[in-house]
Amino acid sequence: MLYHVVKFAAVPLTHAMCRPHLSGAAHVPRTGPAILAANHLSVIDSFLLPALLPRHVTFAAKNEYFSGNPFSGWLMRLGGSLPTDRESARAAQEMLDAAAAVLERGELFGIHPEGTRSPDGRLYRGKIGVAWLALKTGAPVLPVALSGTDKVMPLGARVPRPASVGIRIGEPLRFEGDHGSARDRRRVTDEIMAAIQRLSGQEYVPQYASGHKPSHGTA
Repeated sequence: MLYHVVKFAAVPLTHAMCRPHLSGAAHVPRTGPAILAANHLSVIDSFLLPALLPRHVTFAAKNEYFSGNPFSGWLMRLGGSLPTDRESARAAQEMLDAAAAVLERGELFGIHPEGTRSPDGRLYRGKIGVAWLALKTGAPVLPVALSGTDKVMPLGARVPRPASVGIRIGEPLRFEGDHGSARDRRRVTDEIMAAIQRLSGQEYVPQYASGHKPSHGTA
């Protein structure tokens, strides 16, 4: 109930601040599970899809979003996001198990395979948790390309700024393989990232974003 009350209040604010252009929403199934795999440019990324899609979307969000910026922490808690400890393999697996339970209930789950925001607007190598989920649950993966969210909430910003945002949702992808196979998880993850890149047009970097520092001039 709280989710729907907050969403009712958040939708007008989202349209006023972000002026979103959403395409491909018809690819989101009306019922049943699906994984929304999106690129990651801003802290508000995990808030946009839950605010704009008619179905409830549970997103994974790193712990820092809950404990750092008060605004982002407020958004994450109200949106029902799952906190993720990027430093603990056990905590990461617990988050994936919780995400699998969301999908097994027939709900939507959102994840940023890059694991952290892009430091320079490029698309970085995906982490294999998204593939584990897809192969474990059999849920289809919808690639999502976000643009302009880094203008609304740049790195280091404390409050959002008005800007135009684009959201493109691609056709559902289905995968076969063994969720226990590292090779299958890597293959599926790379295919998902390639689909996101085709939608976003971003330059792809075959390295993890966590190993790169923001370029000069980035807020």
